[in-house]
Amino acid sequence: MRAERVAALMLAAGYSRRFGSDKRRQLLADGRSLLAASLALPCARLDEVWLVLRPDEAVAQLGLSDRVRLVQHPSTTQGMGHSLAAGIARLQAESSAQAVAIFLADMPLIRRDSLDALLAQASASSIVQPGYRGSRGHPVLIGRDFWPQLAALSGDAGARRVLQRNAEAVQIVELDDPGVLQDVDTREDWQQLPPH
Repeated sequence: MRAERVAALMLAAGYSRRFGSDKRRQLLADGRSLLAASLALPCARLDEVWLVLRPDEAVAQLGLSDRVRLVQHPSTTQGMGHSLAAGIARLQAESSAQAVAIFLADMPLIRRDSLDALLAQASASSIVQPGYRGSRGHPVLIGRDFWPQLAALSGDAGARRVLQRNAEAVQIVELDDPGVLQDVDTREDWQQLPPH
């Protein structure tokens, strides 16, 4: 599927409780924030990038690109499932994309060629997930046929239930990219990031 047929949806409404402070603002060695570094790939590769934030956030302080579209909804404070549902509801109403690539705001190491390999398999009727050494990672590309199920999510489970319910549609693309698994939940995770 052509990249312009896929929208990016990045989930960034969490509270970084395990990290101990707002990890999205934590600076990398190159001076970018973790959020900016995580947004760099979808912004470079996809025309349509949506970012889910908490409803009370002062967006100007995050230093976002003008082309990032924001989703701020009261329910996003209730967990990842709610954040995903709020984002998908906006996409259903405002986007003509045929698939959505779901990114997390604490994964700055995903390689461009990995995203390209996933995009090549995307369709409205498929779910494409990267794999690395037997584990499944992000971004997950979910076809528009499954968006109504995503829009009905709640709680903190994310898209896992939708993937389990539609296992026959899930395609794993094995990649030689540990970045599809490396997220930053704790200070220890942060310290293990390679310098950019």
